[in-house]
Amino acid sequence: MKGEARIFQREKGGVVAFNEYGDPQGAPVIFCHGWPSSRTMAELTDEAAEKLGVRIISPDRPGIRDSTFHPGRTLLDWPPLLIELADHLRIDRFRILGISGGAPYAYAAAWVIPEKVKAIAVVSGAPPIAELEDRSGLLNFYNRILDLRESSPGLVRALFHVARPFARVKLPIRIRPLLLKVLQPCDANVLRDSKSFEACFESARQAWRASAAGVMADADIYAEPWGFRLEDVHVPVRLWHGKKDRTFAFRLAEQIAARLPNCEFHLVDDAGHYSLPIRHIEEILRDLIE
Repeated sequence: MKGEARIFQREKGGVVAFNEYGDPQGAPVIFCHGWPSSRTMAELTDEAAEKLGVRIISPDRPGIRDSTFHPGRTLLDWPPLLIELADHLRIDRFRILGISGGAPYAYAAAWVIPEKVKAIAVVSGAPPIAELEDRSGLLNFYNRILDLRESSPGLVRALFHVARPFARVKLPIRIRPLLLKVLQPCDANVLRDSKSFEACFESARQAWRASAAGVMADADIYAEPWGFRLEDVHVPVRLWHGKKDRTFAFRLAEQIAARLPNCEFHLVDDAGHYSLPIRHIEEILRDLIE
């Protein structure tokens, strides 16, 4: 059933949980969720994917929600997992949609398994943080965590464990307007829709369900070198970014676009970090499959 959790057993042990959305007979697109987030973030693609004949396959990363924790995993452990998932579903080749923190995972798959990946779309994507000489384009909260990680890594880990009981609590509907007030209007407006809010924030809450360790492992990967150069990603890339993105400034996306040898760059006026994938998902998917 569409949207129902499914589980597959990995060859070397452990399981991966995934959901499917859109058209079950459509062109396969693997969805790489953001951070902190989980597989049901892909709910925001469902209506557009069904209309366009796209099959969205959205797995939890190891240690997130219902997928088994993998100690010491790196970004380059992701492409072999996707091969196993594709084999399990009897899919030969596929496309990838990575949103926000899903971006490094999309790039990694494109670099490691280009014979499997037809094209990728990266939306509001995270940059290679370890390569940045100037981090002023990152959300201030991220910069504080990165600084603390460098000076007191043990304290950061303790904070993640302290945060988990609170992050797991479902936010009462009456509190949502207070959260939306801290966002810029273009993002807050789209998130007033309950379905969009649930796709973004309920999936984030569920990310903490298994443990804080999985969320921390994901965070560590963003701060480490990716293990490859963007210049060596030759798979077609559709790069989408909003001019009003405060999480990752659009100039960072411009720098990435300039490094990719096969990139179509879409810089969208009046779009923020959340509003871009929500409002433009049909356009993004259509461009990806065409």
